[in-house]
Amino acid sequence: MTSVSGEAWFADPALVRVLALLNSDGGEARIAGGAVRNSLMGLPVADIDIATTLRPEAVVERAKAAGIKAVPTGIEHGTVTLVLDGKPFEVTTLRRDVATDGRRADVAFGTDWRADAERRDLTINALYATDDGTVIDLVNGLSDIESRTVRFIGDAATRIAEDHLRILRFFRFFALYGSGRPDAEGLKACARAKDTLGKLSAERVWSETKKLLAAPDPGRALLWMRQAGVLTAILPETEKWGIDAIPGLVDAETAFGWMPDALLRLAAMVPPDRARLKALAGRLRLSRAEAATLDHWAGAPEIAQKLAETAFERLLYRNGAEGLTMRLKLALASARARGLADPQALAFAGLCQRLLAKAETWHKPTFPLNGADVLAAGIPAGPKVGAVLGAIEDAWVAGNFHDGRTKLLARLEALARQEGEPSKA
Repeated sequence: MTSVSGEAWFADPALVRVLALLNSDGGEARIAGGAVRNSLMGLPVADIDIATTLRPEAVVERAKAAGIKAVPTGIEHGTVTLVLDGKPFEVTTLRRDVATDGRRADVAFGTDWRADAERRDLTINALYATDDGTVIDLVNGLSDIESRTVRFIGDAATRIAEDHLRILRFFRFFALYGSGRPDAEGLKACARAKDTLGKLSAERVWSETKKLLAAPDPGRALLWMRQAGVLTAILPETEKWGIDAIPGLVDAETAFGWMPDALLRLAAMVPPDRARLKALAGRLRLSRAEAATLDHWAGAPEIAQKLAETAFERLLYRNGAEGLTMRLKLALASARARGLADPQALAFAGLCQRLLAKAETWHKPTFPLNGADVLAAGIPAGPKVGAVLGAIEDAWVAGNFHDGRTKLLARLEALARQEGEPSKA
């Protein structure tokens, strides 16, 4: 008998109390989905979701009577979040689909555990654990966990027709939990249905894509997405640019301890074209911060093979650290990947490391002069003020920021005198 009773998270007093509350007086509750899956795969457990035969109104009523905070996070779909000891437990009433259109489902609440399991997407996500830790498998998920097979429950095409986002979830879960080749039936169904992704909201598509790109190693999943035509369907910008840089980037992340960064990985797959990336950000409804990050990367200059640190400091001043840091990481990853066959690439990788260390501790120096100084020097208000100030700043940057305010004021006064001299006929 498979059990999760020995897991530390399972003994949490808050979880024990919630399960006891929901399992009393004719109710039945089981831990569902990710917590069970991750435990059986030896992976960390974060969120704990619970399925119950109780209707959401009854869950709220019991929680209030027990002094447990109940938040109706999705009560129309049967979900109530119970908060105990600062920990959230998402509790959802057993459901079956009444009608689906590929984007959303009308559900009916029930008490049938098999019907609830069979409406879920993947076998490894449809396992339950009772309050004594016994794992209940109604869809042959245990064998798929053992073989690390990501498989749709029942007919793959039917599952996808219920919710087109399951195409992307198939590949995301393959990236996280799969081994070998993807399930053949699932892969074919995703390829055939790829055009339905266009019917989904951009927010759902980007949210799922971002989670996939943030997986420890999305490389194999992205390869199969490209083979199936799914990657081009959601990111046509990758069609001629490709995913070849991803393995080297993941390897560099491991070597240097970089956290997986979905936007950096996206940048590795698309051309650094500001106009195209602005269109991508609009199409997928990226946040302003995400769109700005991609724009900073695309606008930053490429890293020259032999770039002096002083010249790099000038680039940092003009372009900011964010875009250049992304450029450096991608250049470093690429150089490391070429290093065994190209000694020059190894030298470039060393340069990128040094420049990256500088970029990560960079503090932009403050230009000592401002417009008031220019006006005080006698330059009349108008466009000339900005032109003079810009010329002095350019010289200050070219000198790597060494000149102080006193020297710059002297230069300003000289420029002001020069501006005031009448031109010779």
